[in-house]
Amino acid sequence: MLKRFCFVLMCLLAASCGSTGNIKDEGGADSYHTDIAEIGISSAESFRVGMLLPLTGADARYGNGLKNASMLALNDFNNPNLVLQYYDTQSTPAGARIAIENALNQRADLIIGPLKSLEVQAITDETIYQGVPVIAFSTAQEVLQPTIYTLGLLIDEQVDRIMTYAADQGRKRFALLLPDNGTGAAVARAAVKSAQKNDVAVTVVGFYQPGASDFSGIAKEMTNYAQRHDRVARIKNKLQTAAQTGDTKAAHALKKLSTREGLGDVGFDALIIPENGAKLTAAISMFAYYDAAAPQVRFLGTSLWEGNRLNNEAAVASSLYPSVRRPLAGKFASQYYNTFNEKPSSLYTLAYDAVSIANRLAQTRGENLNEDIVTQGGFGGINDRVRFFADGSNQHSLDVVEIRPEGNIVVDSGSRYFETIAEPLPPVAIDANYRVPQIFGKDPSLAQVMIYGQVLPDENQVPTGIDPEADQEIADRQLRDMGIYIN
Repeated sequence: MLKRFCFVLMCLLAASCGSTGNIKDEGGADSYHTDIAEIGISSAESFRVGMLLPLTGADARYGNGLKNASMLALNDFNNPNLVLQYYDTQSTPAGARIAIENALNQRADLIIGPLKSLEVQAITDETIYQGVPVIAFSTAQEVLQPTIYTLGLLIDEQVDRIMTYAADQGRKRFALLLPDNGTGAAVARAAVKSAQKNDVAVTVVGFYQPGASDFSGIAKEMTNYAQRHDRVARIKNKLQTAAQTGDTKAAHALKKLSTREGLGDVGFDALIIPENGAKLTAAISMFAYYDAAAPQVRFLGTSLWEGNRLNNEAAVASSLYPSVRRPLAGKFASQYYNTFNEKPSSLYTLAYDAVSIANRLAQTRGENLNEDIVTQGGFGGINDRVRFFADGSNQHSLDVVEIRPEGNIVVDSGSRYFETIAEPLPPVAIDANYRVPQIFGKDPSLAQVMIYGQVLPDENQVPTGIDPEADQEIADRQLRDMGIYIN
């Protein structure tokens, strides 16, 4: 094992000492030849894998981490017929085009990578023309098509998994707090499709600028704060007048209401927030401040929540997010740290699993590699199991995790053996009864085009907002829960 790994390092050192030749890219622009670092001893029986990674440029840190993880995998599997060839995309689409040209010239049977969606799009035409399948790391749904697969965890699958579970638990009205970017658009599209599938509704969507850190304004709008605040203000004024005449019950009720900012319906009972870090905790805290909090409202996340330390945040208790089960993550992290003297990102596990898939394909290779990729019953790895479909999408085994003060627990385990085949979320069926959500933070027409691909007809423009009668019932119940009875 040690001898083989030393050989790997020698190959990389030799490649790094090579020269680079200046060549012309499309349009006459200067670009640079990508050196080839080949790991493995090639022969007529070799299964050659071209790994397109950003080894230089803006994403070099991640590219080299992915490379390191792939080297560990190659060493662990010890398959003499598996050969890895590394090509630097230079973190750009132009670099990716040069890298794929070199990889195909070097007779790659399979491409692993690139990392970003624009790089994947840059190599797609050539790989399809040459008939070489690609297993990329991008999570952008739009790059996928036959022979262009991804190992990444797709937004549609994450959103549908968490919404389906929440709907099964009785949640009926979903709100979305989204960055106004590609991620937010993808979550919104997935959410309205999953809502229709689960016979629930997306009632409120709020957009914020990706760089924002103050969520007070959007939280007030999304939670119907103005109407709820006016209601409690009217009640306080009524109690104040009664208290001034000596009504002790009114004075006692007024004291109970002194810290209450609103009464009534916030308009949803589940809120999806695809954020992490300080932004996530700031957003949840702000919504809780405006009365959108557990148990009435359940916060839902995406895989971005994984690794966030949220157990000590009182407002986050009982929140849910989807997670890939990683039974071997600890072993990988230890192995990576001991070899490279740094802690690995969870992203790097994808490279290890990609080489694991390549190793299996090398052993079971048939006449059609694409058929081998999609007809297998799934591939196991650090990230548990994944199965590919002919349209490029995939299916993971996703658990639903609940955040609790004493520690996160799995409340619903994903299938380990894919007993059922995942069906892609169907497009939203728009009929006369369909109602658009209320939109805040973005022009409603632009938001509808982003979500539905069109501005919906006038008959659909009555939002699934707040029913006045139900709103009053909720306000009355909240008062009764406080021991306050208003005539």
